[in-house]
Amino acid sequence: MSTQRPRRAVVTGIGVIAPNGLRTDAYWKSVREGLGVLGRITREGCEHLPLKVAGQVEGFDASALIDERFLVQTDRFTHYAMAAAALALDDAGLAHEGGVEDPFSVGVVTAAGSGGGEFGQRELQKLWGQGSKFVGPYQSIAWFYAASTGQISIRHGFKGPCGVVASDEAGGLDALAHAARAVRRGTGAMVAGAAEAPLAPYSMVCQLGYPELSTVDDPDRAYRPFTAKACGFVPAEGGAMLLVEDEARALDRGATVRATVAGHGATFTGASRWKESREGLAQAVRVALDEAGCAPEEIDVVFPDALGVPEADRAEALALADVLGAHATRVPVTAPKTGYGRAYCGASVLDTAAAVLAMEHGLVPPTPHVYDIDCDLDVVMSRARPAELRTALVLSRGLMGSNAALVVRRGGGLAR
Repeated sequence: MSTQRPRRAVVTGIGVIAPNGLRTDAYWKSVREGLGVLGRITREGCEHLPLKVAGQVEGFDASALIDERFLVQTDRFTHYAMAAAALALDDAGLAHEGGVEDPFSVGVVTAAGSGGGEFGQRELQKLWGQGSKFVGPYQSIAWFYAASTGQISIRHGFKGPCGVVASDEAGGLDALAHAARAVRRGTGAMVAGAAEAPLAPYSMVCQLGYPELSTVDDPDRAYRPFTAKACGFVPAEGGAMLLVEDEARALDRGATVRATVAGHGATFTGASRWKESREGLAQAVRVALDEAGCAPEEIDVVFPDALGVPEADRAEALALADVLGAHATRVPVTAPKTGYGRAYCGASVLDTAAAVLAMEHGLVPPTPHVYDIDCDLDVVMSRARPAELRTALVLSRGLMGSNAALVVRRGGGLAR
C-alpha cells in the first residue's frame, strides 16, 4: 500500500491589477485602510449612459509589463490578466518568459464573464464604417473568453493543462478550484484567476439590463451591501491571478507557501433568484467545508458576495446562518470590494487575494461606505480589526445563478 502523502494545492504567488492598486502591496494597503476609490466613469463614449459610478483602473501602463506584440493582439481584459499573471509569477519566484524547466508542468486557467468587449466594439465599428478590409486580424481571438488563458500560456511557454471558465461572477472561484484539482492530480503549478474590463460603451450597455446594477451617481452611496439603503452593486475592472502550486514542489524550490486552497463547492439556482440563492449558497459552503475537512466554527473570517441588493443580502446572511449556526453572528465579515467595485469574475479572486493577505497580517480589513448594518452579521466597518486568522471562507454568486464557496487556510499547514 502506498504511503505517499496526498498532494496539496498551495498559493505561492499573488498578482493584482485593481482600481485601488496596481500591485499586491498597493492593493493590500488600500484594502487594509478601507480606502474608497469609486468614482465617476470617465471612459470615452460612456458619458451619456445612466451608469455613472464604477471602479476604474487608473495609471495602468500595459507596455511596462507586456511586450507590444502581445498588446496589439488583445483586449484590455487580457492586458490586466497578463500583467497580473506576470506579477504572480514574480511574487512566487518562478521563472517566466519561457524559463521554466518543464513547460508541461505548468498550466493556466482563467475565468471570464464577458470577454473583450472594447476590442470587439472598435473592430465592428471599422467593419460597418469603413469596410471589412479595415478589420484587424486579431478580432477573431481578442474578444474571446479564452484569450487571457491562451495569451498567458503562449507568452510564458506554459504547456500544461489550460482552460477557461466562461461563467458569471462565481467563475473566479471555480477557476481557482480547477487549478487546485489539476495540481492534486499531478500538475506542478497552475496560473489561475480572472480579470475583467467592462467599462466600455458596448459592455456598459449590456450591463444596463441587470436590475441589480446601481445607477446612483454618488460614489459614497452607490454600493452599500447589508444596509437598509442598499441599492445594487457598482461594477469594476481589473482582477487578480494566483500561482497555485504543489506544496512539495514549492518547498523543494524554496518558495514561500502563502495559503492552502482547501475546499470548494459550487451550485446553480437561476438568474436573479436571490431568495433561492440562500439554499444554493448554503450547499456550496457545506461542500467546501467538507472537502476542506473544516468545521463551521473553524472559519475565522468571511469574505461575502455582498451584492448590495436587499433580498440577495438577506439570502446570503441566512445561508451563513444555515451552515455556520450561531457562529455566523460572531465570525468577522468583510467586503473590501465596496471600496473599489465588483469586477465580475475578477471580484472573487480579488477577495481570495485579500483573504490570504488578511491571514498573513492578522488583520480583518474594513468594509468601506458601510456604517449601518441591516442584518445579523458581524460586518467589520470603519477600521481594520486585528485577529488571529487561520481559515477564511470566500463566497460568490453570479447574476446568472451560479453560487460558489472557497475555503482557504493560512500557510501550508492545516492551521488547526
